[in-house]
Amino acid sequence: MDLIGRAERLCGAGLPDRVLRERLLAAVAAAVPFDAHVFTLTDPVTRVASSPHATVPTAAMEQLPTLIRQRYASADAVDWLRWLGRFGVTDLVRVPFEDRYGAWGWLELWRTGGAPYSQDDRAVLAALRPAVTRGLRLAAARTFVDPAADLPQIEPGVLVLDRELRVQSLTDAAGAALLRLLPPDEPVPPVPAAAYNVGAALLARDDDAQPWEPSTRVHLGGNRWVSVRAAPLGSDVAVSIGPATAAERTDLLARVHALSPRETEVLGLAVHGLDSRAIASRLVIAPTTAEDHLRALLAKTGSPSRQVLMSRVLGT
Repeated sequence: MDLIGRAERLCGAGLPDRVLRERLLAAVAAAVPFDAHVFTLTDPVTRVASSPHATVPTAAMEQLPTLIRQRYASADAVDWLRWLGRFGVTDLVRVPFEDRYGAWGWLELWRTGGAPYSQDDRAVLAALRPAVTRGLRLAAARTFVDPAADLPQIEPGVLVLDRELRVQSLTDAAGAALLRLLPPDEPVPPVPAAAYNVGAALLARDDDAQPWEPSTRVHLGGNRWVSVRAAPLGSDVAVSIGPATAAERTDLLARVHALSPRETEVLGLAVHGLDSRAIASRLVIAPTTAEDHLRALLAKTGSPSRQVLMSRVLGT
C-alpha cells in the first residue's frame, strides 16, 4: 500500500491522536527518511502548538525553551533552518494540516546530513494533507465523547516564566496541572510544551516579530480540555492553566464536527438554554427552520439527544 493509502487507512481507524501520529510517522519514515521530527497539534484558531510528538537532537532538547521561542520569532522557513544549523540540521520540510474549520497541527521533518529533501519528497508529503487534516480533526471530535469518570478535576493555576522561558514560580494548582499535561514518557523538563509555546507566542508578539495570539487549548484525557494562556507580568510572562470555558468548548466542538456558521450560531444559543422557538426569534427564522438546525446538530455530532449534546459541549 502506498503512503497516501496507508495514511487514509490510519486516519479512518478511530485512533487517539497520539497513537495516530506515531503510526503516521512510521509510515512516513518508510517513504521519506528523516533524522528528527516535530509533529504537533495546534489550537485551530490561534495556531499555537499544544501537544508535540518530537525527536530532536540532544543539544536541541537541552535548549528546548530557546528552541521554541526561536520557532515563533523566525520570519520564515529559511530563517528557521538557518538558526537550526547550530544543531546540525541541514534541511527541513514542514507540512501544515489545515482546513476551513481551523489549523489542526503540523509536521516538520529535519535532516542532519545527506541529500536534501527532493521535490518528489515534498510532493509526497504535501499529498498527505487532506487525509491527515481530517484525521486530526476527527480525533479531536472523539474527545468530546470520551467519558471523564474517575479523572481528577483541573483547578486553575498560574506559572511565571522569565523572558528566557525559565520557571520563576508556580501555584500548587499549576504544578498539578503541569504534571497532567506532561506525558510521563517524555524526556523533557517538567514544564509542558503548551506553556512554553504560549509564552514564546507572547514574546514574539511583544517583540513585533509575529502577530501571535498567546493561547492554546489542550486535550487532557477523557472529555477534558484546558486553556493555556500567556500574559505580561512586568518583565515576566504569566501562564494561566485552567478548564476551557463553555465558549471555548462550544467553538471547538463546532469546528471539529465541521458545523456551518449558522449551525455554530444555533449551537451557541442552545448552550445558553434557548429552546427552538427562542432560537428562531433571536435569529429571525421560522421555528421549523430552527428545529431543522437542531436536528442537524444532533446528526453531525452523533448525539442521540439535545441533553447529550449539551453534556458533551460542556464536558459534564
